[in-house]
Amino acid sequence: MTATLCRRTDAHALALARLHREHGTSLYGFLLGLTFGDRHRAEDLLQETFFRAWKHPEVLESGHASMRPWLYTVGRRLAIDARRARLVRPAEVGPDALDTHAPVADDGTEQAVTALDVRDALRSLSPEHRAVLVQIHFRGASVCEAAQALGVPAGTVKSRTYYALRALREALPGYGPGPAAGPGGACGPGRRAAA
Repeated sequence: MTATLCRRTDAHALALARLHREHGTSLYGFLLGLTFGDRHRAEDLLQETFFRAWKHPEVLESGHASMRPWLYTVGRRLAIDARRARLVRPAEVGPDALDTHAPVADDGTEQAVTALDVRDALRSLSPEHRAVLVQIHFRGASVCEAAQALGVPAGTVKSRTYYALRALREALPGYGPGPAAGPGGACGPGRRAAA
């Protein structure tokens, strides 16, 4: 029985090799047209078509004048099934495609969330620190103008600004470390505290 199976397998392999030799090139060209020139998909479909022929030896022994119609039909059905499968699942994308579909920051949501976070962080400051930041950063006052409006020395305004900004950075950890404003610097017209 083993010898018979070997002879049958050898005959089957020879028939399949002959089939590939006679029809492989034209079938590949046909599948290339069905895949819109995608060589890799056409090669995969060609291989799967001949695999189907190998799995069904009865087709090779059917006595047809030519196996080409059967091969073309199997290849076309495989191409249709592969296309339907690709349409059902989501498209595959690479990392470059992800950059082009990044969310747009112009919708205002990010700014609204940032404003709420800053308000909460400002509420956590002491009234003195909050008053200095309002004068310097929101009203645009110089150190000397803020000192005059608050009734404290310019050095106190600088010191409070430094410690208030440091407290804000601690209260807003997700917003990144900004440069710290030092308590030094001269007070003069047009001079502002560093933020």
